[in-house]
Amino acid sequence: MIEPIYITVSLLAFLSGFLFMEVIAFIMHRYLQHGWLWFLHEDHHRYTKGRLQKNDTFTIFYSVVTMLLLIFGFLGGFDYRFWFGLGIFFYGMGFFVYHDMVFHRRIKTRYRPNNKYILRVINAHRMHHQKSTATDGVSFGFFIVGK
Repeated sequence: MIEPIYITVSLLAFLSGFLFMEVIAFIMHRYLQHGWLWFLHEDHHRYTKGRLQKNDTFTIFYSVVTMLLLIFGFLGGFDYRFWFGLGIFFYGMGFFVYHDMVFHRRIKTRYRPNNKYILRVINAHRMHHQKSTATDGVSFGFFIVGK
């Protein structure tokens, strides 16, 4: 039988990983990608569809961190690292689906959102692309957006 404390710690680690990524994504995007790492992020603002971008370097970085957490957490008996990494993984999958597939259409899909929250996320990202520069901008988060 699985101990209730294990379930609680696992769930908290999962949710922490997901929320941690929203905070890290905001900080990285606002202060690094629109700062001294603009040379990697700039091509993303040019809507280069269907091909790899220098901006994909960030995805590779987050993927390696996630894989390490999942592997070491698995080897540690599905400890908190696994569940924290799984939270980051689900954040990344959500980002990929709604950012790369729905907004930028880097992978073709027929999906047309009609959910108010998803439309807010898309509109915030649209405003980010319209109003943001190398050193300034709006809407740097992803899942947490204003009205």
